[in-house]
Order: sequence, then C-alpha cells, then structure tokens
Amino acid sequence: MPRIALGLEYDGRGYAGWQAQTGLATVQGVTEAALAAVADEPVSLTAAGRTDAGVHAVGQVAHFDTHAERTMRGWMLGANTNLPPDVSVHWAREVPERFHARFSAASRTYRYLILNRGTRSALARGRATLIHHPLDERRMAQAAAYLLGEHDFSAFRAAECQSRTPVRRLDELAVERRGEWIVVRATANAFLHHMVRNIAGLLIAVGRGRADPEWAREVLAARDRTLSAPTAPADGLYLWRVRYPDDFALPDPAHESHWDIIPGAPAR
Repeated sequence: MPRIALGLEYDGRGYAGWQAQTGLATVQGVTEAALAAVADEPVSLTAAGRTDAGVHAVGQVAHFDTHAERTMRGWMLGANTNLPPDVSVHWAREVPERFHARFSAASRTYRYLILNRGTRSALARGRATLIHHPLDERRMAQAAAYLLGEHDFSAFRAAECQSRTPVRRLDELAVERRGEWIVVRATANAFLHHMVRNIAGLLIAVGRGRADPEWAREVLAARDRTLSAPTAPADGLYLWRVRYPDDFALPDPAHESHWDIIPGAPAR
C-alpha cells in the first residue's frame, strides 16, 4: 500500500489544534476529510507535531497510507480543492514504508513571533503575540543560552504532557529583534507539550525586567513548572520546519522569506 507524505501550512486560529477531537474543528479532521474525498476512502493522518489550539504551521508534515492511485499533483490539488482556505497542502511525495512523519523526524523548529509596540495590530491579530511593554532582547538571549543542550525540561512542560521522559535536546534557542518585532527560534529533537510557549513566557518575563537572565538556569534546575512564568499565548507560535534524513528527499518549503505571511512582519 503506497505511503504518501504531505507538507501543510495552516492558520490555527479557527481550530482546536491539530489532533482530531469529536465535535471540534481540528486541522487533522478537515485534512482527513479533504483527502478522503480525493481517495474515495477513509484517510488517517499521522503528523510530525500535534500543534495546540491557535498554533500555526508553515512546515507541518504528515503521512497516510492509501489504496487509491493518484498522482502527487492530484493529491495536492485535490486536497486543496476540498480544504478550507486557512489550511493548504503545498507538496505531496510518495515515501517508503519505513518513513514515519513523527518518528523519522531528525529535528523540529518552532518560531515565536512577538510584536513589541504600544499599539495593537489589525493585521497581525491572532498571528503574533502583542507585548505592549518594551522588551530587552539582549536579556532574553542571555536567558535563552542557559536552556541550550540536553536537559530535563520538567519546568517547561504542561501538566497534561504525556511524554514518557521530560529530557529533550535543545539545539537552538535564539532571540532576535527586527525593528518592533522579536523572533524566538527554537530547534530540538522533539518538544514537550507547551514547551516552546512556556519558554517564551519565561523569556518575555526576563525581557520585561521581571527577573534576571540567570532565572532561566534556576527554573530549569528546579524542574518545577509552578516556579516559572505563565505560558505565552498561542498566537505567536508557528511550527516552522521539520527536518528528515536526506535520503527521504522531502521538500523544505520554510524559506527565510516566508514571514511575508504577515504584512509588516520581518522579511526573514
């Protein structure tokens, strides 16, 4: 039975997250329905990451098995014909049976987009997190440096996280200001539930001067979620890129210029 991998992007504002839930609109639910219409049979998707309610994606990857025979262009165009306008399939590839969207992934990258200015944005509403108070991105970057590497991230996981282990390897956690925008880039082998939003919440608190950058090290060592900052809003979070071994030869559409999805946002 052929296995098909898909690259998806979506605006998460209208959905209760990726994972299908009875009675709720989810990205998985609408995408499976769209693909089922093309395949003329039920389709079950497995994704690289189960994004939460309100979280967006530029580079989500999912796979499904099917008896249907369609061209890759047929899968892509057929799915998009049946999808709502806030979800899009931007590539489709047949992959070997050993490919698994979740377990084959070598790393995942998220970006957290903050609009740091005194007035709200009509264009970025729901697609970036607005912080009215001035943020010191240098202090945020200093705090981020304490979290790099392999650690027990219990202090940054949600209470309902179902992962068997809180240990993750954070390969990148960068903070960059571009005018009135601040971008937090996080790359890891995998992430815990709410991990990026909890890290962003801590960095925002440090950036506002509510704690010293060294607080990040203390929170990490304590392994106690209640000692950290509140979880940052979902608005600014994007699943940006999922990397796989080169032998799968999957596209990487998350180009640096892609921030033009929000008018006025940083160009790369």
